[in-house]
Amino acid sequence: MQFKGFTLDKFQEDAIYSIEKNNSVVVSAATGTGKTLIADYAIDKFIKLHKRVIYTAPIKALSNQKYRDFKEEYGEDIVGIMTGDVVINPDAQVIVMTTEIYRNMLLTADPVIESLSYIIFDEIHFMSDIERGTIWEESIIFSPEHVRFLSLSATIPNAKEFAEWISTIKNHTVDIIRYNQRAVPLKHYLFDREYGIVNVKRMKEIKSLDKYPDYRYIRGKSKRRRPYIEPPSHINLIMELHERQDLPAIFFTFSRLACEKKAKELCKVCDFTTRKEKAEIIAIFNNLLDENIKHMDSVKFLKEITSKGVGVHHAGILPNLKEIVEKLFGAGLLKTLYATETFAVGINMPAKTVCFNTLTKYDGVSFRYLFSKEYFQLAGRAGRRGIDTVGYSIALFDRQKDDINKIEKFTSKDTDPIISQFKLTVNTVLNLVDKHNDSDIERILKSNFDYYLRQKSAKQVRIMATYNRLLKRLRAMGYIVGKELTEKGRFATRIYSNELLISEIFFNNVYKKLSMTEINILIASINYEKRRGVRFAKLMDQTHLKHIMRAVSHSDYVMRHLEKTNIIHMIPVVKHWSEGGNFEDLMELSSLAEGDHIRMFRQIIDTLRQIKHSTNDYELLEKVNKCLSAIQRDVIAVSF
Repeated sequence: MQFKGFTLDKFQEDAIYSIEKNNSVVVSAATGTGKTLIADYAIDKFIKLHKRVIYTAPIKALSNQKYRDFKEEYGEDIVGIMTGDVVINPDAQVIVMTTEIYRNMLLTADPVIESLSYIIFDEIHFMSDIERGTIWEESIIFSPEHVRFLSLSATIPNAKEFAEWISTIKNHTVDIIRYNQRAVPLKHYLFDREYGIVNVKRMKEIKSLDKYPDYRYIRGKSKRRRPYIEPPSHINLIMELHERQDLPAIFFTFSRLACEKKAKELCKVCDFTTRKEKAEIIAIFNNLLDENIKHMDSVKFLKEITSKGVGVHHAGILPNLKEIVEKLFGAGLLKTLYATETFAVGINMPAKTVCFNTLTKYDGVSFRYLFSKEYFQLAGRAGRRGIDTVGYSIALFDRQKDDINKIEKFTSKDTDPIISQFKLTVNTVLNLVDKHNDSDIERILKSNFDYYLRQKSAKQVRIMATYNRLLKRLRAMGYIVGKELTEKGRFATRIYSNELLISEIFFNNVYKKLSMTEINILIASINYEKRRGVRFAKLMDQTHLKHIMRAVSHSDYVMRHLEKTNIIHMIPVVKHWSEGGNFEDLMELSSLAEGDHIRMFRQIIDTLRQIKHSTNDYELLEKVNKCLSAIQRDVIAVSF
């Protein structure tokens, strides 16, 4: 079968056949095998049938990229996008959105859902994500029965259980399509400072030799100890790959600062581009660069390193600059790209080689080795279909610290199943009470994947006890009376994070005592997630702090749950931007990266829009619109 100039593999044909039968489909296939073509077929089919399709992605960057791709393919009248801060053509036939937006539309019974035929869940294994997995699970649970799912993922060991769960709660056939053979075979190696590129078996032999002691004389005494072995250098690995003609490489580094540091280090000793390529890079750079940011230091830095064939890509970079890096990499003009793991989520940017600075990462609590699915998601970017006969995954190996047996285990096979992270939220409980009777609520709550698995294994489930505890709390706080939502409860149904804190401030009129700038400061402080090592300008004038604290002091709940330190940190930054300050000067007020500032302001916009959609209070609407006007500036809008 031919589609879009490609001869489809059997697994792609099988998936398409399932779509034609109006079944849901779970596609479990290795990275780089062409799962995207199946999604493209579904979109193409339903556009021709004049039916609606929704495409959801786990991260906003992937949503933006897919929107650009689909708009170019089908035209801007056919395609729309909905994220927290961007809404374009929301009545389109094909709507690209984050999974959070889709879930929120389901809970509020948005009319768009009535005309929906198919929803595509790209990277469905994100349902296992500790922080956001509930969103994905609720998106399946709350979808109406007429909607069919195309769920795409790298290898899912428990695909059969996952498909059976969907079939059980949705009462329709769910087909499983498996394909584990990569179009470009992937080989796994480690890089040692002394021995170079070796496989795991050889590294085990090398490690065994390290057990033999040497003898050093310390203070006249013979002392036996193991020799010190220096960790390998990323520059040596890239230079070896260059000699072997195994570039371009994506070099994954789980630190933004380390990405930029390593790019600088490499550029001091290597220049990978010809004079013609340099001219092409500068032309693309200047053509895509937004005028509002052209004088910034980050632009100069990126222009300098990309002209040498080296790039960086992480969440701290401005969206416009990330787009330029992606364009240059896609055009084959970057030979080495230092990136954090978000680069591997869905974005179709393969390289001949994928490198790892380390196979451990900090997960917010401690450092741990990668899970097998994390490793294969990243390593799977190695090997370009139709270009390479083999792809290489190579990790720097520190013989002093790294555990070769653990590394062997998670790099040999993807063994991580999809698991449930289902957790009840205030928003979910309020929307359930608002739209369902008691028996429906119990049925819905017992539809989660964890409950399904526990029932199969006869394990105890306490989902209803959790629900009843939340219900009691919401009644005590005045969000529910009996079995009905109060006005405050209805307000909170459209607030999707920090529901109680936002509702207590904006429904109970605390906001009336605050200026537009102070409202933006307060929202920023609620949304801000603390990061290690971030510095903020010292608060010189405490007028806004005293005013905000005095305004919220009448609410015990707000006083207990509001982080005063966050307010202190946010005042200089948000005040500067809300009152017309420029972006360059903003960067002097904290050590937050440029992209983090953009993300902060977009989160404020998202929260303000949620408040706007939650109320009919004219005074609040007027104030929210003024707050939005103060935040929405050109540099915030640069995302496509």
